[in-house]
Amino acid sequence: MTDTPTSTPPTRGHAPLATQVGGHAGVTTTEDGALIIKPALPVEIAFYQSVVSEAGFAPLRPFIPKFYGTLKVAGQLDTKGSTPGEIDLTHLRPTKDDRRDKDESRFIWNCVSAASSIVLENLTQSFRKPNILDIKLGTILYDEDATPEKKARMSKTARETTSFETGVRITGFQVHDLAAGVAVNTAREYGKLLKKEDLPSAIARFFPASTLSSQPVPSSSTPPKPEELTTDSDVPAVTKSVPADGTGLPSNLLLPILRGILHNVEEIRDAVAEVEMRMVGGSLLVIYEADWERAAEGIRREEEGEDLDDEEDEEEEDEEEDGEKEKKVRRAYVVKLIDFAHTFILAGRGPDQSLLTGLDNAVVLLKGRIEEVEKTAGGPTP
Repeated sequence: MTDTPTSTPPTRGHAPLATQVGGHAGVTTTEDGALIIKPALPVEIAFYQSVVSEAGFAPLRPFIPKFYGTLKVAGQLDTKGSTPGEIDLTHLRPTKDDRRDKDESRFIWNCVSAASSIVLENLTQSFRKPNILDIKLGTILYDEDATPEKKARMSKTARETTSFETGVRITGFQVHDLAAGVAVNTAREYGKLLKKEDLPSAIARFFPASTLSSQPVPSSSTPPKPEELTTDSDVPAVTKSVPADGTGLPSNLLLPILRGILHNVEEIRDAVAEVEMRMVGGSLLVIYEADWERAAEGIRREEEGEDLDDEEDEEEEDEEEDGEKEKKVRRAYVVKLIDFAHTFILAGRGPDQSLLTGLDNAVVLLKGRIEEVEKTAGGPTP
């Protein structure tokens, strides 16, 4: 198939990625929400391009977001108010295993500026109310070739947070308060204040369990704006108990999701143990459905062995009562490794022990939360 467009490409808008809870600013999503465009350094671009071709990265392939290619800006944002620069995705370089119809990528994207970007799947798109957690992994936060000044600075950061002891730092998370009808974003200041002993409480805040018999309905007819905790004074005390009932799934839905996420993290841990690489500043991205009905459907589909990666099924849509289209339910949860700006293959050096420490402790935290929910629910459930 030629890469030359056969027709005039449609124009689509863009917007900041509303569900971003960690990482640097500047990530945007296409108008239809299917793709995200992330400004990237050459090392991260090289990583995504290498994953599909280098055997050394093969164990990681199932555990990273789908990569559609790279693009470059064709113009820059005029700060005086003229039309933003355009990115023509006819110049997108697809990967060798890109299974999409190539015409899907041929559109003009009005962009704010980014010299080089990667185009990835938007992992939150199929969720109605995505709860999202970004966990920074690793006990070492600097590259081997970093300057002495940067090594000292990042070592200090690691020691002042949970990174040095555990290889886990909560970068940020979003949890839907179903009673209020709002997504509450907890910013990185919260994670920076945590001590090792506070991490179980933080995980419980992200995986709250409801004791209600049905999903709460917001009392207001006007959809509220998302709330955000952004400053130290806004951050709840790290010892505070888990959120109220309005924010959680019932245990019969939360437990299978927790167990599935745990299984995925264990698989990622095993895959990382097979790869001779160093991954500095990478994250574990965890997403699960907060809407009770869609969570139950996603769990059912998985338990019945349906193909949750069926791309044709992804194109199907449900029609809601208000006439708007909505993606069909696929998964109840997703777990991926993200942020590869400092990731390298280092043959002969063995796996990344700093990264493995973080994944091992993520497993411990998930197992602890499962035990807590089981106790609350009256014992282990099938």
